Amino acid sequence: MAKPHGLHGEVVVELYTDRPERSCPGSRFTTVLGELRIERSQRFPGRLPGRWIIAFDGIVDRAGAERVRGVVLSAAPLVDGDAWWVHELIGAAVLQTDGVTVGTVRSVLANPASDLLELDSGALIPLRFVVERRPGAVVVEVPPGLLDV
Repeated sequence: MAKPHGLHGEVVVELYTDRPERSCPGSRFTTVLGELRIERSQRFPGRLPGRWIIAFDGIVDRAGAERVRGVVLSAAPLVDGDAWWVHELIGAAVLQTDGVTVGTVRSVLANPASDLLELDSGALIPLRFVVERRPGAVVVEVPPGLLDV
């Protein structure tokens, strides 16, 4: 959490998520100080995405807000069968549509056009070329020459 906001226990929070439900009333976060539940929230005015003014249950004044300054919020994973979670992709075998294994996912790199699968060979495959997900594997259909070194 960044800093207190006002006199009534609200705090400015930077949420690193693309899931809007993380900022809704009732959302719960774990911290080194225990669990915190959002009572109310609103986007922070200005251009910075991900910044919110949040009131948590039980934090009612500026002194309470000061006590949580700098505290890191963590949330339980969301259950979403359509979402692709980075931790599920790391270590996955990468197969072409003809069944040929081209490597293993070493990391997922953020990229404005399309996130990239970095393979153990060093090859990079844009996520948009993934055509199927299987337990422990992804199937890709890449243009000719993309995997040539």
